Amino acid sequence: MRRRSRPQPRRENKNPHKINEKIEAPEVRLVGDNVEVGVYPVRKALSIAKEMELDLVEISPKASPPVCKIIDYKKFLYEQKKREKALKAKATKVIVKEIRFGPQTDDHDYEFKKRHAEKFLKDNAKLKAYVFFKGRSIVYKDQGEILLLRLAQDLEEFGKVEQMPKLEGKRMTMMIAPKTAKK
Repeated sequence: MRRRSRPQPRRENKNPHKINEKIEAPEVRLVGDNVEVGVYPVRKALSIAKEMELDLVEISPKASPPVCKIIDYKKFLYEQKKREKALKAKATKVIVKEIRFGPQTDDHDYEFKKRHAEKFLKDNAKLKAYVFFKGRSIVYKDQGEILLLRLAQDLEEFGKVEQMPKLEGKRMTMMIAPKTAKK
């Protein structure tokens, strides 16, 4: 019994840049270290790169003529990945914590949830407080808004209101961002 081989999917070119012979433009603007900046025919640019034992890499293909740089391509990719990783590490991750109320939340429950909200804001997390209206409780939307505004007033020293209470369907939502710590 003969097994059929499945057709393999084509591999995409994993290099984001055109290098050496893959550059199709007739003329290129050449930049790089130890190179005289100027516009050269592709053949001349390739010969200069070969003399230096480096690669000719198309950096800006949309420019007229395209900008090429003479560099060690593997080293260039490595440095680029390193830079991206460093930027990713520096990026701050925003944490959003949610607190849910009913339109007729009791004082004890309110205080309990308010303490949690304070803790979230002290831990530098954004707070999404919302009042959920079940069934016919939508008629108490003014009570829900009062509840959220009271929460905003009570948490004034820990955070500032980013979005005022807004009714979206059966939910009235309000966002509170933590106040940045002053050094």
